[in-house]
Amino acid sequence: MKLHIKNMVCDRCKMVVKAELESIGLNPVDIELGEVTLLDKTIGDEQLEKVRSALAGVGFELLEDRAKVITEKIKTLIIDLVHHTVEPLKVNLSSYLSDKLGTDYSQLSSLFSNTAKITIEHYYIRQKIERVKELLAYNELTLSEIAFQLNYSSVAHLSAQFKKETGLTPSQFKSSSERNTIDKI
Repeated sequence: MKLHIKNMVCDRCKMVVKAELESIGLNPVDIELGEVTLLDKTIGDEQLEKVRSALAGVGFELLEDRAKVITEKIKTLIIDLVHHTVEPLKVNLSSYLSDKLGTDYSQLSSLFSNTAKITIEHYYIRQKIERVKELLAYNELTLSEIAFQLNYSSVAHLSAQFKKETGLTPSQFKSSSERNTIDKI
C-alpha cells in the first residue's frame, strides 16, 4: 500500500516518518520524499486514523485527495531538482515534470494552480530563490557560480528575479540573511 505524505522535504523527514509509522505497528518498505510504501496491502480505518494523527503530530499530513497527491508530487520533484540535484536540468521544466509523472503538462499545470493557488513556474522560482539564499548564506560560491549551478542565463537574470521575489538584491540579502523553510514556500 502506498501512502502520500505532505511536507516531506529531506532525508530527516524520511527518518521521522519511518519512526512514526513503525511506532504504530506499520512496516514501511520504501520511503521517498512524499511517498511511503507499506508492506501491508491495506490498512483499516482505525489504523489510518492513527497514521493521520501520528503524522500530524510531527508536522506532516496524510494526503488522500488525488489532486493534492499530484500537487505534492510536483512540489517534491521541484524541491529535489532545486535543492538536491547538482546537474542542471537539460530539458525545460514542463517536459521534465510531464515525463516524470506521465501526464500532459497542461493538465499538471491546471491541477497544480487550482490546488496550490500558485503556478508551477512561480513555485519553481520561489524554490530557486530559497536555494540562492541558502548558497549565499554559506558564502562558499560567487553569485556567478550560483547562477550557473541553478541554470540561470546570467547573473543579471538571477539578481533581477531575486530582487523581484525578496525586495532585496543578493548583496543586501547577504547582509540581512532572511530565509524560509522549504515546506513554508
